[in-house]
Amino acid sequence: MNKLLATLLLAPAFALAGPAVEAAEKQPLNLTAIAMFFVFVAGTLMITWWAARRTKSASDFYTAGGGITGFQNGLAIAGDYMSAATLLGLSSMVFAKGYDGLVYTVGFFVGWPVVTFLIAERLRNLGKYTFADIASYRLDQKKIRTFAAFGSLTVVCFYLIVQMVGAGQLIKLLFGLDYPVAVMVVGVVMMLYVTFGGMIATTWVQIIKAVLLLAGGTTLAILAMSQFGFSYETLAQRAIEVHKGGQGIMAPGSMLADPVNAASMSLGLVFGIAGLPHILMRFFTVPNAREARKSVFVATGFIGFFFIVVCTMGFAAMVIVGTNPQYFVDGDLAGKIAGGGNMVAMHLAHAVGGNLFLGFLSAVAFATILAVVSGLALAGASSISHDIYANVICGGKADEKTEIKVSKISAIVLGVLAIILGILFEKMNVAFLVGLTFGIAASANFPILILSMYWKDLTTRGALLGGFTGLISAVLMVVLSPSVWVTVLGHESAIFPYEHPALFSMPLAFLVSIVVSLLDQSAAAKRERAAFDDQFVRAQTGIGAAAANDH
Repeated sequence: MNKLLATLLLAPAFALAGPAVEAAEKQPLNLTAIAMFFVFVAGTLMITWWAARRTKSASDFYTAGGGITGFQNGLAIAGDYMSAATLLGLSSMVFAKGYDGLVYTVGFFVGWPVVTFLIAERLRNLGKYTFADIASYRLDQKKIRTFAAFGSLTVVCFYLIVQMVGAGQLIKLLFGLDYPVAVMVVGVVMMLYVTFGGMIATTWVQIIKAVLLLAGGTTLAILAMSQFGFSYETLAQRAIEVHKGGQGIMAPGSMLADPVNAASMSLGLVFGIAGLPHILMRFFTVPNAREARKSVFVATGFIGFFFIVVCTMGFAAMVIVGTNPQYFVDGDLAGKIAGGGNMVAMHLAHAVGGNLFLGFLSAVAFATILAVVSGLALAGASSISHDIYANVICGGKADEKTEIKVSKISAIVLGVLAIILGILFEKMNVAFLVGLTFGIAASANFPILILSMYWKDLTTRGALLGGFTGLISAVLMVVLSPSVWVTVLGHESAIFPYEHPALFSMPLAFLVSIVVSLLDQSAAAKRERAAFDDQFVRAQTGIGAAAANDH
């Protein structure tokens, strides 16, 4: 039974720790987790029903009418960012790698000051619903919105694959369903959240999930630290004593051995955050720029706290789980962790809190996936309906009700696509997709976003060529990397030697954008440069931000 409970959450963690996702055998039911799962789903469906009654306009559907407070939005951003993979993958990485896992965790966190000081305020002042609102503010609306929608949808689709496979495996184990049926269940629930409740429902699902995850993780860390007298010094000493790496676990190791790969990984993690469409979209749900800054501050605090909790769990598990034979295959302490290397946090939960606490964390882990998938689907649907349909096809003159209808249809189409992709990728090693997602966001979305807000000379031609250069080069580098070319495609050696593309593809996107823009002396380019002053004033002051985009 303990092995069953331990393997319950294997699938969602692969996104950060990197093992292949293998077909899981159907198991007897975990009744505790199922009961808590139904309580959560029932509660969130009630929120969706409540939100549907309040969703009357496009603003309500896309951005909750701008009526979310900074604190609430901060919690929702934290909920969007803290996934089951964070809880399981990062704690397992610290358990196995020590200091290296801690550094990897820091990479996911350092990007938030960039968002706070460079993006949040200007984003709220310039935008309405999506990232494309900012990128196209003074540039060619149709061309830039088409590119922005394409880049956003690419990021969303890759992220959806990761989440849907993990969620499908979790439901398969939880209920004993066949994998395709499990993926369909997840897809249908996600579509209900988005199509009926829009951003209001998605926001509150994310807030509730964030509270549950913070509460569960903090409780687990407290229960674990109680065995060390709440002393980090004692914890570190015990971890050094029992870990096979000895004092080496407190120093840089194999993950940082290649400085180029480490730098590339770090750049992707730091700047990829600032290009994720479902994260950027959250800044339009608050009433003004001040609340946008506050929401990032709150989110940074909660996310930073949670990462400290996760690292604490990893080091505590070295002692509590690493010395207990029941959590190893055949009781061999030198062998493999029962259920896979990602199960450290769940073994720790069982060791300090028993089956009841493990059931609670199981339900919370599924809640995290639902919240992230809902946010991704809404971001993708918004790109299709607001950027492609309303502004490209209809030239900004779309009827609001029709636009919402298109968005709901898009969410359903994305849900169906996510189900199909989730089924197709069931047994494939898709760990590289997270790196690809951050690499695309950092290489395609971030350069154009930052240049459009801060550099007067950016032109439509430069933005298009630079953005597509970053997008295509990032995808090619990952396909040719060891993660795909060798591990997935079976070739002997990789053409591109590094796992992460950002160190190469992101500067390339900036370089092409800058060079092409400087060489562009067309009449349109001169008008775009002249319009920068108006954009700069609005970005700094927020004048006109509350009104519809009339530019």
